[in-house]
Amino acid sequence: MQDIDTGNISTDRLTLPLLTEKNVEGDVLRLDKIHPLVSGNKWFKLRYYLEEAKAEKKTIVTYGGAWSNHILATAAACKLNKLPCIGIIRGEEATNLSPSLIKAKELEMELIFISRAAYGQRKIPERFDKSDYYFIPEGGYGLNGANGAASILNYCKKETYTHICCAAGTGTMTAGLIKAAQPACKITAISVLKNNAELEKNIQLLCGNEEKSFELIHDYHFGGYAKYKTELLDFMNEFYRQTTIPSDFVYTGKLFFAINDLIRNNYFQAGSNLLIIHSGGLQGNASLNNGTLIF
Repeated sequence: MQDIDTGNISTDRLTLPLLTEKNVEGDVLRLDKIHPLVSGNKWFKLRYYLEEAKAEKKTIVTYGGAWSNHILATAAACKLNKLPCIGIIRGEEATNLSPSLIKAKELEMELIFISRAAYGQRKIPERFDKSDYYFIPEGGYGLNGANGAASILNYCKKETYTHICCAAGTGTMTAGLIKAAQPACKITAISVLKNNAELEKNIQLLCGNEEKSFELIHDYHFGGYAKYKTELLDFMNEFYRQTTIPSDFVYTGKLFFAINDLIRNNYFQAGSNLLIIHSGGLQGNASLNNGTLIF
């Protein structure tokens, strides 16, 4: 399996007619290029957890659903770092596993399925002795995850941007970007979950005393996590035609759709310079029918 290569990260300038019309500039930070499986922000959120687990010589245990990018990224990262790992999966084991879980098993992650009720209560199977295992929260949420995500902005000229825009699930990456951004820069996060009422509190818990400007926008979830409508898929195809930048329907497709719509509606002042974080996760598109997307 290929190594993670942060040297592949690029900052791609957007040259869309809408941006010219509104006098707004925008770049996409292409974290999706670092690895096909440990994709985008996942590696940044995992990096410090992996270092600690390796130093302590413990087996990693983490959580996720059947289509979790985090589960697959953890499996691949552990394989690269020669770390044993276990995934606690939400719900009963299906007869046909998702492509994400099939690949995680191929990468030697042990999968343990628990009921949705037990998962919601974060009940740990009795076999685990916490002294022998290193637990990573779902999505990498935690200070290690946020501090790792803060290093994302080392790969761009962050001082040139008025806004940094990202998709938000657990809020871990958003918190890291808030920590690392310039004081005058505003963070705009697009929630990909419906009724994600705890998101702002979760971000603030990771930010501590950081007093930087950020805004959460909850209007572009398209029905909820991993939900989509034809309008979103059509936009993703058109965005690719115009930019050659692929996106996924769980995170980055919603992000690009939202930013395009916000620009159209004058959310960003003329003269703004946006950095849009491409957080990877393209493997999630594997659940779509062949031919749905043109990339």
